[in-house]
Amino acid sequence: MSVFVVDASVVIKWFVPEVHSDAARRLLAYRHDYVAPDLLSAETANTIWKKVRRGELSPGNGERLVRDVDRVAVETVPCRALAAEACALAIAVGHTVYDAMYLALAVRLDTRMITADESLAGALAAMPSLAAHIETVQRFKG
Repeated sequence: MSVFVVDASVVIKWFVPEVHSDAARRLLAYRHDYVAPDLLSAETANTIWKKVRRGELSPGNGERLVRDVDRVAVETVPCRALAAEACALAIAVGHTVYDAMYLALAVRLDTRMITADESLAGALAAMPSLAAHIETVQRFKG
């Protein structure tokens, strides 16, 4: 069984219909372990909050989704343990420390980060040592 890092853009698609939700849900059919920085809870809750504010979800559905996401089988790693590496990666890549937390974890575990963030994947494509650690959910083949 392989281990992959999944970011909030993927996990939210497990629960809410969005572009590439089908691809994200296909991940659940594979026998893999998934891991993420503990930032995952805050990021998914914030995405749900935005959807409630825009009227895409009712407040009750939003609150229920936050609880459901917290029950998902993704092992978390404290951000504190990744902060220095993530900051260095964020500076090198020109993306947020939030994104770099997931990437730092993938590098540390010598695995791939699965994301729906095509901008981040595109930015890393020009950096071969990091490009090997990221894959978009739409292209993930298991």
